Amino acid sequence: MRIGFIGLGGMGRPMAEHLLAAGHALAVWSRRPASADFLPAEPVVTRAASPAELARQCAVVCTNVTSSADVAGLAAQLIEGFAPGGLHIDFSTIAPTVARDIAARYAEKEVDFVDAPVSGGTAGAQAATLAIMWGGKPTLAERLAPLFACIGKTAVHVGAAGAGQVAKACNQLIMVAALEATAEAARLANAAGVDFARVRAALLGGSASSRVLDLFGGKMAARDFAAGVAARLHHKDIALALAEATQQSLPMPVGGAVLQQLNALMAAGWGRDDTSRLLCVLERAAGTDFNERSTT
Repeated sequence: MRIGFIGLGGMGRPMAEHLLAAGHALAVWSRRPASADFLPAEPVVTRAASPAELARQCAVVCTNVTSSADVAGLAAQLIEGFAPGGLHIDFSTIAPTVARDIAARYAEKEVDFVDAPVSGGTAGAQAATLAIMWGGKPTLAERLAPLFACIGKTAVHVGAAGAGQVAKACNQLIMVAALEATAEAARLANAAGVDFARVRAALLGGSASSRVLDLFGGKMAARDFAAGVAARLHHKDIALALAEATQQSLPMPVGGAVLQQLNALMAAGWGRDDTSRLLCVLERAAGTDFNERSTT
């Protein structure tokens, strides 16, 4: 089928490439036309002049952008082009309330919306091993399955529109809390005069082993803060999770502490570095030597 795609960044680019490799044709729209230059030319890939035109060309449009405002703005334009039966699949991480509002507006035009945030980072996007958590009508599962199979290893329907974003918020709370714990462990080991690289190697063989300790702990041990995942994105995600918790009047003591550490990281100017920079936040608080130079 011809699939519309908006958002050809670090995550979206390999996702679009996987859809092409599976035999789908693409139509794309981009604020920066040059970001689509890696794609083949017509007729395999066409370029739309606007999001509305893209929706007129494609019954299915995928988006993968940064913020709630970005997705809402695109939806307001896509809805002008979609015919009844159209489908907007959003792979971004946004506020659950925004996802619910978009779905409600689309329903008035008989267009479906699926919030399908992903976990796995750019490495997972490149390897097509993303974990997809999606919210929307369960009757859409058959239509979605072949598309999800192009980009991910697992796809789980977690509920109505907005539920995918709630699941992603839960994912980020657990992952970034583990990242902060890894930074604190690294700080403890270093302060005690013990090589954290050796501590990490020992822990990877025990019950503390995790993907976070492996990947982010490895970057801390090597003091390599070049972005694998830009910290500003985790800052946004945890803020979204805490906002949802506030709406539900839920205490989030660990999440709140993690957000404060990310606030300090952002204030230090490290938002475009890797989130493993949380180690430097702890070092700065202790007044010890650390690598202040941004890697970007």
